This record gives sequence, C-alpha cells and structure tokens, in this order.
Amino acid sequence: MKKIEAIIRPEKLTDTIKELKKIGITGFSVSQIVGRGKQIDTQGVYRGRNYKVTLHPKIKLEIVLSDYMVKQTIETIITSSQTGEDGDGKIYVYPILEAYNIKTGEIDLSIDDLANNRGE
Repeated sequence: MKKIEAIIRPEKLTDTIKELKKIGITGFSVSQIVGRGKQIDTQGVYRGRNYKVTLHPKIKLEIVLSDYMVKQTIETIITSSQTGEDGDGKIYVYPILEAYNIKTGEIDLSIDDLANNRGE
C-alpha cells in the first residue's frame, strides 16, 4: 500500500476529484492548507489596506491505495490539476506499512474499492 499526498490549487479540486472518480478512486481526505513554494508573492486588500500574501491557499489530497494504482493515480492528478504555472503543487508518495479497519479492528489489506472488487 502507498499514501499519496497531493498539494494542488484550490480551483483544481473539483476537476481532480471528477477525474479520480473516473479511475475508481473514491476514498480520500481533503484539507485546506497554506504554503510557500516558487509561486510569487501577491498583494491583498483587507479593510482598505494593502498587504503582502506570502503563504498561498492550497488543497491537500490524501489517498491511500494499492500499489498497482499509484502510477495511474499520479498521472490523473497531474493531468487534472496542472496549469503550467508556478504554484501548481507537488505530489508525495509514502509507503504504508499497515492499515486497520476501525469498525472490525482487523488489518485492511485491500484498502481501495478496486482491490475489493478484484477479490484482492
């Protein structure tokens, strides 16, 4: 099993979720975050005063899935969230040693719906 963390632009979330569902990825977590990378600072206005925006709003998608789905999932995230501009985000992949189903208390070896449908 692997965990994918994808940091993407907020305006790309809907498109990315739609494309993930097309390849069978239906389970994921979404968090609103702020971060700093190569994206340039911008100006904001609050109560009539200008201020510099150095941390940009982003979305973090977290997906735990079977190893065989990792490459296709990464490709889907890239094609659905890419604009070609600085600030498009990053994708990180981590190994997952174990996953447990809280309802049953048992180890969950087939974390994604596709593996369950394939009998894995």
